[in-house]
Amino acid sequence: MKIDITGLQDFFSPQELARMTGLAKNANQLLTKGKGAGSEFTGWVNLPKKYNKKEFDKILKTGAKIRRTSDAVVVIGIGGSYLGAKAALEFLAHPFQNQLDKKKRKGPEMYFAGINLSGDYHEGLLDVLEGKDWSIIMISKSGTTTEPAIAFRLLKEKLEAKYGQKKAAKRIFAITDGKKGALRKLAKQEGYETFVVPDDVGGRFSVLTAVGLLPLAAAGINIKSLMKGAALALADTQEPTTQNPALLYAAIRNILYNKGKTTEIMVSFEPRFQYLVEWWKQLYGESEGKEQKGIFPASAMFTADLHSLGQYIQEGRRNLFETVLAIDQVKSKMKIPSLGHDNDGLGYLEGKRLHYVNNTAMEGVRNAHVAGGVPNLQLTISKANEETLGYLFYFFERACAISGYMLGVNPFDQPGVEAYKRNMFELLGKPGY
Repeated sequence: MKIDITGLQDFFSPQELARMTGLAKNANQLLTKGKGAGSEFTGWVNLPKKYNKKEFDKILKTGAKIRRTSDAVVVIGIGGSYLGAKAALEFLAHPFQNQLDKKKRKGPEMYFAGINLSGDYHEGLLDVLEGKDWSIIMISKSGTTTEPAIAFRLLKEKLEAKYGQKKAAKRIFAITDGKKGALRKLAKQEGYETFVVPDDVGGRFSVLTAVGLLPLAAAGINIKSLMKGAALALADTQEPTTQNPALLYAAIRNILYNKGKTTEIMVSFEPRFQYLVEWWKQLYGESEGKEQKGIFPASAMFTADLHSLGQYIQEGRRNLFETVLAIDQVKSKMKIPSLGHDNDGLGYLEGKRLHYVNNTAMEGVRNAHVAGGVPNLQLTISKANEETLGYLFYFFERACAISGYMLGVNPFDQPGVEAYKRNMFELLGKPGY
């Protein structure tokens, strides 16, 4: 991964960056030594090298079994229990994966449930599953989180109606607490195959556990390469040097925050990044947004959002900065065709690759935004594959923890999330509320 900071040079000095990088090194040491706040939830730090090999092999075998027996898979979860897998599928798979002919796909159609409380959404999902052989991957540490628990009730009922209770149980895979909780108890009673959410890994940091890996293995994603990329990022981000990309990113964010840049817009010109950015928003929003502190994580997908948010970014309040995700090489060689006339005024683009035009748009937008007072940081990967994605996942996790410690908060709790739940339960009449 390459980090381009040329779009930041007008906004802070090298001396400021050196001072803040020193603070980032101290925060990284806290993380490495397990001495910072929330250290009981830092099991993810060494995960790319010290993961459970036995469970990993089980994930590979189960993923292959799901691919053999299922036309479709429904992954049930919310927040960190689904965003990592969704991000990886959108990043790596064909952009119209579920619509492809079965022979052209690497695995089954992949759908997600428990991410909302919409009756229309879940009823529509059941319509899509009609006539298909399908399975469920249920992800919940407790088994009682409202949205996934409701979706599981709905889908379990339909699955058992189709296959019968015993056969349906062979198509339900539970990822949950290793010892306790409602889902663990039900899985034992019904005979579901189970996988563990580690006690020392919080939900938003769990993409490299069974939470993310089983759905990806079921979809035919090479999870060995994903872990290899994450291990490379671990090696790059644990050292206290100026070459450490996590230190640099965390330092830049905190410099800009201290200068009043309280919103970070993560943007890309490639649609495959859309859900990676959604995953990033949860990671940073829940980790930093507490004690009346934190950078607000926002997103935009260009060029589409240039026609909606572009005006604000260019000339609105100067409380934001921009991080761009880019790819050097893409698979498509598609070129703009020649039509024999120039009625649309695009004759000057004939024969040029779409990727070239897209990158040129990216460069033009960056220059305009920087000139308009928006600091710009660009993160570029060589190409879109499992290894580079694994690198990005771990890089963002490490930088998030460092940045949170620099901000003075515990990056591993989320006390504010419970407030809406209490109110909702009271209004719904849940006993005890």
